[in-house]
Amino acid sequence: MNDVDQVGAMADEAGEAALYSVTTSRALLDGLENSHARALWMFQHDPVAFNHAEEVRYAEDKRYGRLWEGFVLQSGCTVAREGEPLRAFQTAIAERFESRHVDVEISYRARPMLDGPDAALVQVAIYREGRSGDIREFVGGKLDWRALRPVIEAALIYEPENGAVEVVATAAETREELVRLFAGHLLGSLFLGDRLRVRQYSLEPLRAPFAFPTNPEDGIESVRVSLLRLMPYDGQGERITLECRRGSDRTIWHVAEERLRDQGQRIENYLLVRAQFTITFRGIPGRRGRRTLPIRISMPKGCDLKERTERERLVGERYLRRWGLLRDI
Repeated sequence: MNDVDQVGAMADEAGEAALYSVTTSRALLDGLENSHARALWMFQHDPVAFNHAEEVRYAEDKRYGRLWEGFVLQSGCTVAREGEPLRAFQTAIAERFESRHVDVEISYRARPMLDGPDAALVQVAIYREGRSGDIREFVGGKLDWRALRPVIEAALIYEPENGAVEVVATAAETREELVRLFAGHLLGSLFLGDRLRVRQYSLEPLRAPFAFPTNPEDGIESVRVSLLRLMPYDGQGERITLECRRGSDRTIWHVAEERLRDQGQRIENYLLVRAQFTITFRGIPGRRGRRTLPIRISMPKGCDLKERTERERLVGERYLRRWGLLRDI
């Protein structure tokens, strides 16, 4: 039953993404009939990769949450995976956190990107023994106390291309120290404490009709939302796309209210996962006609503004921040 629970936990959308991020048998997994079959095959035939996928799932589930922090280290470094550097890293963790036992697992993985090739990552899973405690349980039908030494898990994810390192750990005061030990022993690099600036998008302002305030000097004539993609909170494998094409006399919110009402639903029952809107600039008499700047945002970090000209990116990002659709965390 424990094995069945492990397989079942990796058979959803997030678990499957984690399995694909570590496997070298993508074509074989593609040929299996469903996510449960893929998780079971990995569990039976590649248990090491399956365990790494569980570690990936743990780190990705906690990403950007209260257990997560991001820092910047030197880019282009090679992570030591064996020998004296790894032993020194384990020893340093044991001494720093007064743990009798420490285990470290290092693996290569990929992270799918919405607007480019997968990002190559190195993940370091850290397991250390916590301080002893006790727990009440029935022994021979009578209540008793049993000694307990918990295993405390943490994860570090390093992206060599840009030097970003993400850390997931329960105690906030341990995260920076884990990164410092990682940099010194496994990267051979200095850690200056620089924080990672993460651009995060939010579509929450678009749940209701939005005015899109602008400055007159920027020459913006109108902003029109043409598409919203919704995901039901109780069905993450489903999507509903609402589109209001150019020329329609209705707004996307009129369409959402009417179409969802037919299903006995409201937009509050859904998470907004994608939006597409167009900024229209007024023409300048004698110089140029009206022009448009289409923008597409996919949660939580996807935006196609980087494909635009430098001026369009500057204008677009300034207004995305003003409208509450973009922030740095």
